[in-house]
Amino acid sequence: MSDALPSISFVIPTFNSERVLDKCLESIRIQDYPRDRIEIIIVDAGSTDKTLEITKKYQVDKLLGNPLQTGEAGKAAGIKASTNEIIALIDSDNLLDREDWLKKMVKPFENPKIVSSEVLYWTYRRNDSLVDRYCALTGINDPICLFLGNYDRYSYLSSKWTGLPLEEETDRGDYLEVVIDKNNVPTMGANGYLVRREIVSKIDCHPYYFDIDVVYQLIQLGYNRIARPKIGIIHLYCDKINTFYRKQSRRINDYFYFRKKGMRHYKYNMASNGYVKYLLYTLLILPLLCQSVKGYLKKHNIAWFFHPIACFGGLFIYIWYAIKHKFNSNLKLA
Repeated sequence: MSDALPSISFVIPTFNSERVLDKCLESIRIQDYPRDRIEIIIVDAGSTDKTLEITKKYQVDKLLGNPLQTGEAGKAAGIKASTNEIIALIDSDNLLDREDWLKKMVKPFENPKIVSSEVLYWTYRRNDSLVDRYCALTGINDPICLFLGNYDRYSYLSSKWTGLPLEEETDRGDYLEVVIDKNNVPTMGANGYLVRREIVSKIDCHPYYFDIDVVYQLIQLGYNRIARPKIGIIHLYCDKINTFYRKQSRRINDYFYFRKKGMRHYKYNMASNGYVKYLLYTLLILPLLCQSVKGYLKKHNIAWFFHPIACFGGLFIYIWYAIKHKFNSNLKLA
């Protein structure tokens, strides 16, 4: 039975991750899965807290350095060092939310046409932080994705896992088998994403592995049949609101930085009226409050009312960094 299960390489980039890494690694070690079929690769960007002590506690298989000090560089290095059949991209703030999580995630790979497997949900927990509950309920980390439709987790607001059109979607019981339209690729590829190593090796993802770019490139090559198991993953994204804005700022700044260098491939639909809708809803505020009320009526939680705050802050950050990168060619990574 053990030999019938694919071997897994967990790739986890870290930097001062003591707040979450212990729980992350514990959730992997308690999996109902043969230990000899799993390797855990930690790629650390120079942590000064207890991160390295935690890796020793859980006896990770490989501990690598990350001199470029970004999560994308860490993933690229980890994938290069991996040896197993399936790459599992799990961030240090992710927790596998059930002991049979890994078995559920690899089940679709019995179909040789399935290229990758990604969880359908962010796991919602009532005791998580306000921001984490908001992300789990809406299915996004960046509110603009709701307006563009290119999110990739189930949203209680839309009752869908993406707002983009799909070529095909078939319910296989434990998972959805999906064929992605190459012109409408959701922002997939992280936080509970498993992919065949032989397939992802067809993409040059060094020195940086940009999640959505790699998925986009694979789909352009015809590797567009994926699985969405009907399970979730816990994402301890932000414990404070100011952390949410700091992470948004870093992500948006880094996107503009790498795009200017010609290193990003994912094609956003710049003609989408979703941008206009996002701008108008945010400036008027009332439509955002209506969305919050709609969500609250579906699943009661005060976290829905973080929505206007997230949208307004996100809009300001986008505008700020767009202007900075337009007129300053010497900006660096955040």
